[in-house]
Amino acid sequence: MPTQTARPVPTQAARPVPTQTVRPIPVAVHAPDPLSRAGVLSYLRQCPEISLVDDLRQAGTGVALLVADTFDAAALTTLSRLVKAERARVVLVLDRIQEPELLDVVSLGVTTILWRREVTGERLRQAVRTADRGHGDLPPDLLGKLIGCMGRRRTADGTGHDPAEHGMLPREVDVLRLVADGMDTGEIAGKLLYSERTIKNIIHTVTTRFHLRNRAHAVAYALREGYI
Repeated sequence: MPTQTARPVPTQAARPVPTQTVRPIPVAVHAPDPLSRAGVLSYLRQCPEISLVDDLRQAGTGVALLVADTFDAAALTTLSRLVKAERARVVLVLDRIQEPELLDVVSLGVTTILWRREVTGERLRQAVRTADRGHGDLPPDLLGKLIGCMGRRRTADGTGHDPAEHGMLPREVDVLRLVADGMDTGEIAGKLLYSERTIKNIIHTVTTRFHLRNRAHAVAYALREGYI
């Protein structure tokens, strides 16, 4: 019997898989001390996901990194301009800050703060990414100081209240309290036994109803108003 020769099966060229491009985070560094600014720039130049710019208004949006020895009137003026005029998300690097000034910072929606003595290249990188996502990052001792300060102010002013009376529901307060503790959406969902979609909807509802910029601003608002 004649043998049949197998016909070669044409191979289909593999389609190239499109690569997903990640948007670099525009970062502008502000520091009155040229040496501090040079040091921060040296750290951030090693981060491929960060694009250093001179002016965030040209980039459209981004993260402003403000370095100051102490938080004085000049620093407050700069911070207010960055948040209100340039709509930047801010990383604040400080040596020290007093309670009244801390309340001014939080009232502007800034909740990503680093102690200067704890700054490393990786720590700066994490803080920039955290601020870019709209999350908060406070040193534990500073968070404790902020909560204590808000508690004393609420007691002194007699403004302690039931959250439901002023528009923030108990489950919204629970979510924001866990956000303040540094938990991400998945961790909060597991803790409260909700779905991640529910947690995202709760945060979106709060930020929309109270005209807040992001979840960090929502935590700052909740702290300032005495909800948490």
